[in-house]
Amino acid sequence: MVSSDFRPGSPSWIGLGSPDLAESGLFYGSVFGWELGPPGPDGYGFFRSAGRTVAGVGPLTEAEPMPAWTVHFAAADAAAVAAAVGRSGGTVRVGPGEVPGRGRTAQLTDPTGGRFAVREAPGPEAAPGGQGGQGGQGGPGVLCWAELHTSDVPGALRFYRGLFGWRSRDSDVPGVEYTVLRPADGGEEFGGVAGVHPRVDVGWLVHFAVADALLATDEVRRLGGSVLVPPEQVPTVGRIAVLADPFGAQFALLEPEPRR
Repeated sequence: MVSSDFRPGSPSWIGLGSPDLAESGLFYGSVFGWELGPPGPDGYGFFRSAGRTVAGVGPLTEAEPMPAWTVHFAAADAAAVAAAVGRSGGTVRVGPGEVPGRGRTAQLTDPTGGRFAVREAPGPEAAPGGQGGQGGQGGPGVLCWAELHTSDVPGALRFYRGLFGWRSRDSDVPGVEYTVLRPADGGEEFGGVAGVHPRVDVGWLVHFAVADALLATDEVRRLGGSVLVPPEQVPTVGRIAVLADPFGAQFALLEPEPRR
């Protein structure tokens, strides 16, 4: 489960690039119950749920030409991470820069084509989400897992371990080749790495917790989204579905298996 603490190397923020913020607000508001606040001068807005900031949304940019969710990983020094990406065969799409209220960020791509970002913590006076970005963890409609789909699992693991020092282990789900990730300091497991899926884009796939994946999938379909992978039960994990919003941005739903 993703932590709300600002731990270097763990997901600290997620942002959606959208061609129509109002329509995206209506879609995700209906699926997750989110509320979209008025965009700022830069056109960037915040999704909130039950009083917590859960994500951001902004207009498409040259560096992000396709609608997509981007995972931002916490970094003590965004410039140092960006430099390491360049040395390791990745790409710096947007160099480190200050984003008012959201800290210093850089937009990057790993050597296998997976897009991601890094983010230094803003000061405590910054806005929605505070230092950790997202306001709290757990509960429906909140980021609960980040999953990388790549054509080179060993290569991707070497790359990200070099950047963030991630710890990893093999999944204990029978018959599944999957690597589970946690921060270098041994915090909560936050995501995993898997091979290429025929219906899922290469790169990072955000997972949102839901109380009922079947009902949420039906709502996505009703609102004009696409069902890429119908809800499936994964032993010891829960029910998972992979979807796309009406503009094509992919995301997943996770209905966690009840704890015993």
